[in-house]
Amino acid sequence: MASRAGTVAQSQDLVDLTQLLDAYYDQQPDPTNADQRVAFGTSGHRGSSLKTSFNEAHILAITQAIVEYRSGQGITGPLFLGKDTHALSEPAQNSALEVLAANGVTVLVDARHGYTPTPALSHAILTYNRAGHTDQADGIVVTPSHNPPGDGGFKYNPPHGGPADSDATGWIANRANELLENKLDGVRRVPLATALNADTTDKFDFLSSYVDDLPNVLDLGAIRNAGVRIGADPMGGASVDYWGEIGERHQLELTVVNPTIDPQWAFMTLDWDEKIRMDCSSPYAMASLINTLKPGADGSVPFDIATGNDADADRHGIVTPDGGLMNPNHYLAVAIQYLYTHRTQWPAGASVGKTLVSSSMIDRVAESLGRKLVEVPVGFKWFVPGLLSGEGVFGGEESAGASFVKKDGSVWTTDKDGLLLALLASEITAVTGKTPSQHYGELTAEFGTPSYARIDAAATREQKAALGKLSAKDVSATSLAGDPITAKLTEAPGNGAAIGGLKVTTDNAWFAARPSGTEDVYKIYAESFKGPDHLKEVQAEAKALVDGIISA
Repeated sequence: MASRAGTVAQSQDLVDLTQLLDAYYDQQPDPTNADQRVAFGTSGHRGSSLKTSFNEAHILAITQAIVEYRSGQGITGPLFLGKDTHALSEPAQNSALEVLAANGVTVLVDARHGYTPTPALSHAILTYNRAGHTDQADGIVVTPSHNPPGDGGFKYNPPHGGPADSDATGWIANRANELLENKLDGVRRVPLATALNADTTDKFDFLSSYVDDLPNVLDLGAIRNAGVRIGADPMGGASVDYWGEIGERHQLELTVVNPTIDPQWAFMTLDWDEKIRMDCSSPYAMASLINTLKPGADGSVPFDIATGNDADADRHGIVTPDGGLMNPNHYLAVAIQYLYTHRTQWPAGASVGKTLVSSSMIDRVAESLGRKLVEVPVGFKWFVPGLLSGEGVFGGEESAGASFVKKDGSVWTTDKDGLLLALLASEITAVTGKTPSQHYGELTAEFGTPSYARIDAAATREQKAALGKLSAKDVSATSLAGDPITAKLTEAPGNGAAIGGLKVTTDNAWFAARPSGTEDVYKIYAESFKGPDHLKEVQAEAKALVDGIISA
């Protein structure tokens, strides 16, 4: 049977919203079942009510734990609360508000009764905390990011505005699970109507705060003057109203390609595994937008740049008429090359931040710029200190998430910002007269063409645990795919933090292996500057090497 990847979803692909929402309230998690406990990954707690992993009890417990955590940390300012367009996001936001109001926490919700992109929430927290208030604000964004329509997610952002670190999430998860074990004894809660009318519940205009500040981080004048034609696809997510306002307020030639909001995402094209997933880095999920840039009979295209965002707009997808959908690694390299040569007010000593599974093309670009490269583990939280201090003005990861500072070097967001990176593609085109994909062609001409891929390999829970605890001395190999090994890493060279896996490098290639947090597999990221065939050799030897160690 032929794959339906890249084709429009059919009725059998759609989640039953009534069943999903009923399960949120009716299903009670079993704290003795590991799959039904609270667990924070790199982007908060995620799950589905249908699997009893994202239900009312989870949200009540997590929110009470956050209340207690912020109290223990002396955080007394307002808590910004936002949600995306997933069906479970609104009931989860309501549950959270019931607990926050009962505990007397001042909560700021969207003044337009709309949706809040993750970067807009981060921007709001930072704006408040840098305005001279005596108290500090934090926030919660209810989103599972690009995950399927049946999923829910719940993420806490402390006063630094970015994803909470493992110390915070570990404490919150432990306390939440304790509350679940005690059948929510200790959770304070009021009815929703009471919470909505509480003196502590107020409104905040997330959209205006974010959109009106954009000229301080991007050259919107150049985009406007060049007449760059932008096609922006919110992909049914929280950025839908933002794109229209960005175009109108800043007088850009911008078209919102699809303004539809549908919790089933019936308009989406299926991802590689025939699931609905709002992954703006996937050519299958982005098929509709990609098709808009195919030349017509007269050879014309409607947009100079087309962009997509996931459901909470913390990720970006860039489509150009000449190159199609750009690989996220390729675009990150171009963005770095452009920004570090055009942001003249940025500190000369500021570093380039990347995750250890991002392309080595970034290493070569950073070296050519004379900039220090800071390579960190997977997770955007590792970029927060640098973005705040100005020592790291850019942070990006291979999964199409990045952010950078304002023109004057001050902080913009400390969470991923898909709107920002999408608009940057238009700035690059306006200022240089070349699309980002054309710029990437110039980079490969100078530095070579890398082949990059990620594959999954089966692993038991015990084997995944063993992989996460490896040390460099466990690796006895001296070569990889014909080249001498130059480094064996179990800690990130940029900050010394454990990577929870292994990275092996040579002069021409590298691989990194990390256990999956949700499936019985480990992930192998690999790249070669010697072509696709050499990449396959790297992948095969990487799997054999890792399997040999974790199965011993």
